[in-house]
Amino acid sequence: MRLDYRSVMPSAVEAMIGLESAVQGAGLEPKLLELVKIRASQINGCGYCLDMHGKDALAIGETAQRLQLLAAWRDAPCYSARERAALDWCESLTLLPQGGAPDGVYQELAGRFSAEEMVALTLEVVAINGWNRLAVGFRSEVGGYVSRRHPEPAAGRPAGEPGPGA
Repeated sequence: MRLDYRSVMPSAVEAMIGLESAVQGAGLEPKLLELVKIRASQINGCGYCLDMHGKDALAIGETAQRLQLLAAWRDAPCYSARERAALDWCESLTLLPQGGAPDGVYQELAGRFSAEEMVALTLEVVAINGWNRLAVGFRSEVGGYVSRRHPEPAAGRPAGEPGPGA
């Protein structure tokens, strides 16, 4: 790791965790949120967050097949129309400079999510892109994460303590 940003600026990390808590309180499906986090992390090349959210998704019952197909979600029939709208929105916002937030993508999103859910989903995309930039920029170590939803903590970390991409 280049820098332990958690110890350098803990108040900023707490603010990011607060944003995640607000999103979780909006009632979006946990599996949908994990899919969005994984898709953004795939686009951003964040190994730490891919490891974390892949493990978290499996821990809440997501299937290995759906996780394996996520990079090609447009061609895979296993995602609901709601998940597709969320993934398209996620990609549009993660790749903002390439295409903006197209009206068609927004209209599909608006047809499947309430206004509060759209704001929460957008904030989740903001959050995971931020976590990706922290983990990639400061080279968070990949592979040691144990899901908070897993019954046994990672060696050296108390159960329930989140990693950088909480």
